[in-house]
Amino acid sequence: MLRDVSSCNTYNYGDAWYWDARYIQESGSFDWYQRYSALRPFVRKFIPTSSRVLMVGCGNAVMSEEMVKDGYEEIMNVDISSVAIDMMKRKHAHIPQLKYMEMDVKDMSFFPDDSFGSVIDKGTLDSLMCATDAPMSASRMLGEISRLLMPGGIYMLITYGDPNARMSHLMRSVYNWKIELYIISKPGFEGKSAVASLKTCLEPIPLSENGMLPPDVVLEDPDCHFIYVCRKTNGEPTSIAAHPLTGDML
Repeated sequence: MLRDVSSCNTYNYGDAWYWDARYIQESGSFDWYQRYSALRPFVRKFIPTSSRVLMVGCGNAVMSEEMVKDGYEEIMNVDISSVAIDMMKRKHAHIPQLKYMEMDVKDMSFFPDDSFGSVIDKGTLDSLMCATDAPMSASRMLGEISRLLMPGGIYMLITYGDPNARMSHLMRSVYNWKIELYIISKPGFEGKSAVASLKTCLEPIPLSENGMLPPDVVLEDPDCHFIYVCRKTNGEPTSIAAHPLTGDML
């Protein structure tokens, strides 16, 4: 398994220079994949408003600002683009609940272990999966997120990657994550469940023993987004088998 070519094009989304150039050209706010209004039921269900939140790959999205309006008390936003961080620092200088730092998510050693109660990732892992060193980059990022999460903390990943593309990365036993999967329709497909057998997107998807979608799960929306809710345990075995990061993936 090399790059996640299903969601990549000719751009290298893992490079700072690409994002600096893009944010210079496009100064307006932009939320990848989903707006907070669509994600709010999941965020409020799994992340307390008092939780110290880390938003990885924040870009120039308005999601953090909307979370503060919804009662969230502290959100640390990091991004590899100095252009985006400078822009957002100026924009939100009057909002003390929002902090911004230029940072590579593969090395967040500035923060000590167990620094955050929750981490939200809306498309950042997907960006790294477009790099030529995708598996190693993903491993470094996820290892840092696991290190920074408090026991019982939540890593919420919003991604285009289905379990075939993401579970081998998320289910490494070293992370001690208990994982639930949800599927949400893309914007414009609202009003219908993304999975034919479910009445609401707030129902978790029953996964097979190895963490894959069971054969009877039919996606109504082929361009849906997958939400992985990964809870950091204290080392107890998870309900599905853990996947090591094998040599053929590096």
